[in-house]
Amino acid sequence: MSLEDVRAALPVALPVMMGYLAIGVPCGVMAAEAGLSPLAAFLLSATFYSGAGQFMMASLALAGVPLVSMVASVALVSTRQLLYSAALAPYLRSAPRPLAALFAATVTDESFGVNLSRLAGDASWTPVRATVVNVASMLSWAVANAIGALVGPALAIPTAVMSFAMTSIFICLLAGQRWSRATVVVAASSAAAVVALKAIGAGSLAVLVGALVGVAAGLACASGARGGRASR
Repeated sequence: MSLEDVRAALPVALPVMMGYLAIGVPCGVMAAEAGLSPLAAFLLSATFYSGAGQFMMASLALAGVPLVSMVASVALVSTRQLLYSAALAPYLRSAPRPLAALFAATVTDESFGVNLSRLAGDASWTPVRATVVNVASMLSWAVANAIGALVGPALAIPTAVMSFAMTSIFICLLAGQRWSRATVVVAASSAAAVVALKAIGAGSLAVLVGALVGVAAGLACASGARGGRASR
């Protein structure tokens, strides 16, 4: 890793880092309500490192959900990482294994979106630079959680408001996409699937199935577009 890699990666990571500072503090506040110290919140955020999972853990803990059910729910939601691995693996094929392992351990929804677009369309974007984005984002998230856990006892923010912070960043990421037919199909299909599954009581399974439905719809849309061009 060179200084040039860091200089190239940090401006790319900065929007994600700022977003993590904004939503990491509420997550840290919830962690403090669940009984975690600032140091514990930092270590958890730097090792488990799943925004949706951490918000869920805190919410379930505060609701008194049994540990086994909590672990199962968080693990189910985190299975979406398998989709990220499948999409990113071709770009990390030539990377040294230690670097690939660090990259894989520090991927989140937001850094995945940022890195995938650059790895696919920017020849200068290397696995090293992608990993710098991941690690910088992770550190901002961990620091924000520690700050939230530190100041949490002095704040009186409703839990429902804090829980929405994670949803808000996904809305911002969706709004910032380049809208095409495929993007609309993926977003609409995923949203419809999640809402329908939530309505019938699918719980955490709705997120995973919704993501899979979106992927399938996007692939079908892309295949249809290619078939249409080939028939002309």
